[in-house]
Amino acid sequence: MFRIKTLNQISPTGLSVLDASRFTVSDGVENEDGVLVRSADMQEYVFPPALRAIARAGAGTNNIPVDRCSESGIVVFNTPGANANAVKELAVCALMLASRDVVGGVEWVKAQARAGEDVAKVVEKGKSQFVGPEISGKNLGVIGLGAIGVQVANIATKLGMTVYGYDPFLSVDAALSLSRLVHHVTDLTAIYKNCDYITIHVPQTADTKGMLNAAAFDQMKTGVRVINLARGGLVADEDMIAALESGKVARYVTDFPDNALTLVKNVVPIPHLGASSPESEENCALMAAQQLRDYLETGNIRNSVNLPTLEQDWSGETRLCIIHRNVPNMLASITAALSRENVNVENMTNKSKGNYAYTIVDVSARVGDAVADEIRAISGVLRVRVLRH
Repeated sequence: MFRIKTLNQISPTGLSVLDASRFTVSDGVENEDGVLVRSADMQEYVFPPALRAIARAGAGTNNIPVDRCSESGIVVFNTPGANANAVKELAVCALMLASRDVVGGVEWVKAQARAGEDVAKVVEKGKSQFVGPEISGKNLGVIGLGAIGVQVANIATKLGMTVYGYDPFLSVDAALSLSRLVHHVTDLTAIYKNCDYITIHVPQTADTKGMLNAAAFDQMKTGVRVINLARGGLVADEDMIAALESGKVARYVTDFPDNALTLVKNVVPIPHLGASSPESEENCALMAAQQLRDYLETGNIRNSVNLPTLEQDWSGETRLCIIHRNVPNMLASITAALSRENVNVENMTNKSKGNYAYTIVDVSARVGDAVADEIRAISGVLRVRVLRH
């Protein structure tokens, strides 16, 4: 029986794939094998001995101590693409909010009504202060062409925009999904210099934090409109405030408001609604639960942020799942350990991701703990799991 701890409310649609005869799911379980989480902060989370995997129902993993998980042999999953449609739809809305002062206009109309004015008459006189440009015929720069960025780029072409897309790590799947009308550029400068609107869809990392800063704004058109539905830390607050005050940025729409920016003129703060739709929450929960279930039951990994994707058909009596450092001679050491225990390998697959690697070994015999202990003793091995049919 696997024990799964939920740190947030998880959609019943996702939990339904965890068979009650094999999984105990609760926010109160102890020494959990797996964790399902959405936004709960796990940075100081104490890992119990049994913890093998954490599945985040969403794309970002900033709330999870990924490096510490890797060193502890814990797989971290996310759900790329599960919320893409919801964020894409909000991005379309954000384009309109960046163009016309809809929010300010609505508040002004309500204020007129509260003051006892004849709204139908005063709106005709006062509407000019809230006008803005159409997006059709304008240039849009999409920074990041993952599951969300591709959808935003594609739909923007249908709205009559000329779209430039930038992603130095463009995957084959994303490239195949990208509309041929999107201009793929290899330098951010092309976006900064040419685009009237810029929307950012990249994860927040050490390399991307604060990437929209004074140096970036200096290269942009005067009056550019910026949309950030990815992560607040991608934009340097002080530099954005200066760009707004100077008119370099005409409007900033962000789904990650903070105290520094929220009350600044021409900032449109949205309360983190990007993935907040019933459909998105169900999709994320379902994908997260499926990935967690498959890993715990079969050892197969899909959509991990710290370990490689590796799926192998089961071809033996026992499966050894080995998380280890990506160092030379590791496979030779593993096979040598198996040979010393007279274990015959039926099938073996190894893949790496950065400093870490994952190896699945299917063996014909029903091996005991001695084999796993022999492998655990190898320098660089972080976790060994033994699964049996």
